[in-house]
Amino acid sequence: MTARRGCSPRRALAALTLAAAALAVSGCAGPSSDVPSVATFDVEGQTFKIELVTAELVQHAKDLMAGKEVPAIPVGTIVRDDPSVNEPWSWHIDPETLEFADFTTEVCDGLPEYVEDGTLTSDIYCPWSSTVIAVEPLDD
Repeated sequence: MTARRGCSPRRALAALTLAAAALAVSGCAGPSSDVPSVATFDVEGQTFKIELVTAELVQHAKDLMAGKEVPAIPVGTIVRDDPSVNEPWSWHIDPETLEFADFTTEVCDGLPEYVEDGTLTSDIYCPWSSTVIAVEPLDD
């Protein structure tokens, strides 16, 4: 009796399937094209935008849009006199400071116009009633 060389088509297919699954799970498929992205928030009829600089923040914003029970209040440091992605407002949230919280102090809550006109004097912005209405890749 002679030994067969090679493997059956079924084994080859199984090996390729396992290799593809391992590649996908290991993250070797390349960086996410969703980072950076911009999340648009609605606060009582006014909108503002925040740049999302990590895959975790992008996923968190998408989870909020999907109605998942995750912390929903965006909290971040206000950068005044620089709109960045937040035009037409004259300010933006420093994307490196962005977090999402379940609750915050009242001193940082308010409408985007309160940041714009200086009514909100805090260096932190945390609009309690904000809702994510869009997440889009950032155009370079």
